[in-house]
Amino acid sequence: MTLKICVAQLNFVVGDMAGNAQKIIDCATTAYHDGARLVLTPELSLCGYAAEDLFLRPSFIKACDDALKTVSAALSGLKGLHVVVGHPTGGDERTRSVSVQRRFNMASVVCEGQVVAAYAKRELPNYQVFDERRYFVAGDQPCVFEVSGTKVGLLICEDAWFDVPAQDAKAAGAELLAVINASPFHVGKGDEREQAMRGRVQATGLPLIYAHLVGGQDEVVFEGRSFALNADGALAGRAASFEVASFVVDAARHERVQLTAAVAKDGSREADLWHALVLGVRDYIGKNGFPGALLGLSGGIDSALVLAIAVDALGADKVRTVMMPSPYTAEISWVDAREMAKRLGVRYDEVSIVPEFEAFLGSLQADFEGTKLDTAEENIQARIRGTLLMALSNKFGSIVLTTGNKSEMATGYCTLYGDMAGGFAVLKDVAKTLVFQLARWRNAHDPYGTGANPIPERIISRPPSAELRPDQTDQDSLPPYEVLDEIIARFMENDQSSDEIMAAGFARADVEKVTRLIRLNEYKRRQSPVGIRVTHRSFGKDWRYPITNKFRA
Repeated sequence: MTLKICVAQLNFVVGDMAGNAQKIIDCATTAYHDGARLVLTPELSLCGYAAEDLFLRPSFIKACDDALKTVSAALSGLKGLHVVVGHPTGGDERTRSVSVQRRFNMASVVCEGQVVAAYAKRELPNYQVFDERRYFVAGDQPCVFEVSGTKVGLLICEDAWFDVPAQDAKAAGAELLAVINASPFHVGKGDEREQAMRGRVQATGLPLIYAHLVGGQDEVVFEGRSFALNADGALAGRAASFEVASFVVDAARHERVQLTAAVAKDGSREADLWHALVLGVRDYIGKNGFPGALLGLSGGIDSALVLAIAVDALGADKVRTVMMPSPYTAEISWVDAREMAKRLGVRYDEVSIVPEFEAFLGSLQADFEGTKLDTAEENIQARIRGTLLMALSNKFGSIVLTTGNKSEMATGYCTLYGDMAGGFAVLKDVAKTLVFQLARWRNAHDPYGTGANPIPERIISRPPSAELRPDQTDQDSLPPYEVLDEIIARFMENDQSSDEIMAAGFARADVEKVTRLIRLNEYKRRQSPVGIRVTHRSFGKDWRYPITNKFRA
């Protein structure tokens, strides 16, 4: 006997309970008519992940309870169909006090208009971007339910990374583990998940289906890539990454349950990064209702990469670029910016900032008398550009995409209220060396059919420069990017000490300079736009350091 299982790898919107419920209903109905009798939706699918402090509002929890009733009622006529729905529940309507509320991260099994089983998440993550202990209390019981003669043990995300929940499900009679998830993407995370789940099935001797979310939510991206493993750890099937999908798994009962499914092709590191950035931009702009995107196109590699991502995400008709030359803008920057805009077919305008710059210098002439040109004059140019872009955004509604990268965010090589002014920081977690790699990857691939080779080669090959003073290059102020990015990764992402970094062969002067800049520029990062997380530690929820801080290791 074979049980057909559908993983509803869907893209939900936080707080849109009615819309999310309808997606579940539509997917489950279609799956049922295609022969499925078990549908798995991702973790907290009814409300979206993560709803953060909305979980503290009793009215939010009640709306989720009502949405669960809607799903149950809508599917009540589908005989034998079991749908696992993720949602929060609990809380005391009589009080807003967090301490007395018992809120759970739940999974309910709906069948023929009834909740026939329910499971409360037992392992609550409280690291990286996760804050689940702020919102939920842990469950302590296994949940096993039967569908078409197969006993299914239910787990939620983090539970499957620990021994006890899965072992308890097996002890309660489970023949198959179903894990519903909302696990944010970072480079390499897909392989980490599969390896961890492989250890789980080998420890329990049970096959496992991993049902995952897809979509962007503020700074995090969920890539889908749901999968199924047989009891020996072998891959039975895998859904596509970064795509909405109904991933079908057949569970055949012989001596034990054996899973089979289609296996989607796995992407390269650069391909996964590109798709994550595109999905992050598309969903942030689309889910928040912006009509399009706007960015300053400088002729440099960062803005070129952001433009290519934006066009892949939104289409050329929803992207506008503005070149804002200053007295220090090189002729080749004009030429390259025009050429790239032409290749991608986006609107391109040129607005000189020379008159505004001269006006600012005139206003400040008395105060600046007798001083040398320095970062004050450089930052004025960046702030003029930021003001112009925000004015266009206010007038026409498009969101400003900032173009700074992680290397700049780390070291403060950026201007508050200047190039940091905007609504969404696309490259906030992308180091400069990776910017170059992604640019070359995109020129060699056209994943969304928006145009091959969009970035002029000279933009990639010329030395990076902010062009805020004569003959300026980034390396005038910073170590070579290969050195800089490795120090940032070791110190900021992996918590290595300065001594450990120097022991790895990095010069003391470089290590001390970079770590000092990271410490000094926390105040800037706190004022930067939200951006897409693609590493295991980004500047955002992952990184919480005090601005006022005299500690030195």
